[in-house]
Amino acid sequence: MPSLELTPQLFAIFAQLVEEQCGLHYSLNERSLFESKLSAQAAEQGFESLLDYYYRLRYDDPGGVEKRALVQALVVHETYLFREIGPLETLCDTYLIEVIAERGRARVWSAACSTGEEPTTLAMLLARRGLLDKIDLVASDISAAAVAKARSGVFGRRALRDGYPTELAARYVEQGPAGTRVSPSIVAAIRYFNVNLLDEAAVRELGTFDAILCRNVLIYFRDAQIVRVVSMLRDQITPRGVILVGVSESLMRFGTSLSCEERGGAFFYRSMP
Repeated sequence: MPSLELTPQLFAIFAQLVEEQCGLHYSLNERSLFESKLSAQAAEQGFESLLDYYYRLRYDDPGGVEKRALVQALVVHETYLFREIGPLETLCDTYLIEVIAERGRARVWSAACSTGEEPTTLAMLLARRGLLDKIDLVASDISAAAVAKARSGVFGRRALRDGYPTELAARYVEQGPAGTRVSPSIVAAIRYFNVNLLDEAAVRELGTFDAILCRNVLIYFRDAQIVRVVSMLRDQITPRGVILVGVSESLMRFGTSLSCEERGGAFFYRSMP
């Protein structure tokens, strides 16, 4: 009988397939959310059985088109403007100021940026400081749909949450019936790319950066994948460059060749000399 119910056995094989494709690990306590997104995607593709859908993905998707579509349906997580703004302000006022003073320009990459709220926030902070035209700001995500939304500069009504900096928002953000719209000058300052963090060639093609933001992403990976991703990110920072992860994340337990520095209550990681 056709069924879109996610049994424990189906959850195990689908979760493994997704982890192979993009590195994201889903635990049993995330099964309900995983099931709702997976079942919706299978139904949208015309499948009445999750097992049939799995066979299609595993054995009849040579170009990986269907697997990429499933990953895109799964990976977009809700975020908002000015989230964890403190470390971004520290980044602007310490590392980036120093690089610009020394070389005139700096490069920053917001990796796994989802629908673009993080790089948009950083662009606004840089603009307020008169630094935006001195920064090459790159952002990427595995989801093409998320990247397209980010490029539009239009976010949901909940893009501004309690405690946001009202003065900064008043300068660059406009709220209306259609959602939250960011100033075109801010949107135009960000170059977006569709990149899977496990794709080493695609990551290398982006070039090197003075700062890489990879915040609230690694929590979805197993330890082995975290080590692999961090190793790739380390290779993409300049000799004095830094990596910034989320406030609840730490890289020290993985034994990476990175040193940790604390500035302004935020922790930055850089290559050891």
